[in-house]
Amino acid sequence: MASISLKKLNKTYGALTVVHDIDLEIADKEFIILVGPSGCGKSTTLRMIAGLEEISGGELKIGTDLMNDVPSKDRDIAMVFQNYALYPHMTVYKNMAFGLQLRKASREIIDTKVQEAAKILDITHLLNRKPKALSGGQRQRVALGRAMVRSPEVFLLDEPLSNLDAKLRGTMRAEITKLHKRLDATFIYVTHDQIEAMTMADRIVVMKDGHIQQVDTPQNLYDRPVNMFVAGFIGAPQMNMLPCVVERREETFVAIFDGRELPLPSHFDKVRIAPYEGQELVLGIRPESFHELPPADIPSENLAAFKAVVDLAEPMGSEVHLNMTTGGRNLIARVSPRFKAKIGDEVALLADMTNVQLFGKETERSILY
Repeated sequence: MASISLKKLNKTYGALTVVHDIDLEIADKEFIILVGPSGCGKSTTLRMIAGLEEISGGELKIGTDLMNDVPSKDRDIAMVFQNYALYPHMTVYKNMAFGLQLRKASREIIDTKVQEAAKILDITHLLNRKPKALSGGQRQRVALGRAMVRSPEVFLLDEPLSNLDAKLRGTMRAEITKLHKRLDATFIYVTHDQIEAMTMADRIVVMKDGHIQQVDTPQNLYDRPVNMFVAGFIGAPQMNMLPCVVERREETFVAIFDGRELPLPSHFDKVRIAPYEGQELVLGIRPESFHELPPADIPSENLAAFKAVVDLAEPMGSEVHLNMTTGGRNLIARVSPRFKAKIGDEVALLADMTNVQLFGKETERSILY
């Protein structure tokens, strides 16, 4: 049983606290990803779980066992590092076997485990090479194989794909996801890349300044962010944030931005919105909510017209990112490559208001959830 429990876990360096009272329950065999900007405390949290950083306060349990003072080698975990941490003078085979040799495993067991891991990772043909003769992707596979041969209950992965090119990162994301299902172990993965987090995780832990902001499934984080930080961090390009004032119109509410009334969806909880009537709020609209033509599957009452001046058009192949200005505010829209717009053009777009977000101006927290 490799469930993991963090209760009021914190890390301090002198007077500086870098991880603040983290509470997190990780289920057995779950794939959970810690994500956030550089310096948010995600790698430090992972290293405390690994036993590579001393815990300043709180409790860490693996299963039912308290692990605060248990040495790293006795925690039944394996860690895969960002820089792979391979021994340059050893062959791939010896790199993968080294941990088992330290544990005094027999030659037969070592060979069986190394060969099995090499076959799964498709690196059997590399076993006699040294790390300098390998590509970045091959080194990453060797680092994974070295962790696999120990058959740990928990895998810890610290930004394992950050040194790879974009194409290889995509391939390795799929490989690690398949590996998790095959090994049936608990995976805790750290990254600053929200695409990795969204495509791989069962649940995502979003961190900022040493605090957990939200823990949820990828889709729930995207659809129901609890604050402006999560809303802006999850999704690419990031969510547009526009100042607005909410006012009632008979049985519905509207958000007023730049003198324009933008309809709020009828399914929004009116009891939650009512106390904010007449107050300044922040309206969040995702770039993909903008359309050149009225979509057939969206009721007209949920569409809002926007006029904006194009500052930059970025062709992405399958789509175009329009950087625009409207009402003195920057706006990004993802539109079809068929939509032709040049710098300086005034364009008219329709925004689907079905999944917009509303945040408090001062608190930056969602008023909807």
